[in-house]
Amino acid sequence: MRLTIVGSAGSTASPESPASCYLLEADADGRTWRLVLDLGSGAIGPLQGYCNPARVDGVLISHGHPDHCADLGALSVLRRYGPDRDANLPRLNLFGPPGIDRRILEIGGDTGPDATYDDLSEFDFTALQHGARVSLGPFDITAAKAFHPVPALAYRIEGPSPYQGRASMVFTGDTDRCSEVDDLAKGCDLLLGEAGWAHRWENPPGIHMNGDELGRLAAASGAATTVVTHIASWVPATDTMAQVHQHVPSAARALPGQVYEF
Repeated sequence: MRLTIVGSAGSTASPESPASCYLLEADADGRTWRLVLDLGSGAIGPLQGYCNPARVDGVLISHGHPDHCADLGALSVLRRYGPDRDANLPRLNLFGPPGIDRRILEIGGDTGPDATYDDLSEFDFTALQHGARVSLGPFDITAAKAFHPVPALAYRIEGPSPYQGRASMVFTGDTDRCSEVDDLAKGCDLLLGEAGWAHRWENPPGIHMNGDELGRLAAASGAATTVVTHIASWVPATDTMAQVHQHVPSAARALPGQVYEF
């Protein structure tokens, strides 16, 4: 599998990066399968530099905050009015916690008494709960409840590896540290984890991890590779990474354009 960082800014897009968006690819059955993890604000433009978003095989959304799902509306517009509008594309597989379909309507403003729901016409939405397992092409996906103020999920995705047969990655989404995400991350090959509270030592519970908490999670999981994402643009990333490195010296900061193969 190959993971490309499309956007990694936390809470809002930054001058250097769109908000959360990651492209996971795997070669199987004579073609490349593509899965987008989150489609946050500002992501649809840069994503077009890596693939045709209208033709990806699926989208996984961690939760309904705009920095993780706002560009679902843009993807709907691209499929309905862009270059592939007459290609008779199948509806796009969309997975996320309950309510993500409603968020697409809210983004498009299509919620009035005479709503047409055209914004949803491009998506085949499946609401997932904790423990749900779904497969899409070569990808096997497991969802786990995350610890966040709105319904939120973390994901473990397993797929083919050119090195070891099968490989796994875990995307925490936005979460405070919790047993559900801890269990999901055990033994993964790549942990893509958020440090939304940056280098703060004391955090409001149930929102984000800081660098120290993410580092402890990564060390406990035994992840072969740790990639730190969702650091807000207004805090010094070096301080957050220093906390993570106390537990996992090899951890890397997620930056747009980076590719991890595993």
